[in-house]
Amino acid sequence: MTPAEGAPFILYGRAWCHLCEDMRAELEPIAARHGVAIEWIDIDEDPLLEARYDERVPVLVLDGVELCQYRLDAAAVHAALQSRRPIAAP
Repeated sequence: MTPAEGAPFILYGRAWCHLCEDMRAELEPIAARHGVAIEWIDIDEDPLLEARYDERVPVLVLDGVELCQYRLDAAAVHAALQSRRPIAAP
């Protein structure tokens, strides 16, 4: 499976959160370069997500793994994208 065929990044945040806006802006060029969509989820629209993430937003998830919160960890994002790539046969 190539990154483009996998699940999107999931970015949990709040509409009024400047850190959420910052993370999304930093993530967009990386996601575009790797052909991975970004799914934005506003935690204030779901009481369970609000209870789970509350003040931790933004939280970035890929393939069910939380990669970072508050600020984009580009190294973690790139490592997660690398681990999704198939190993080429010799």
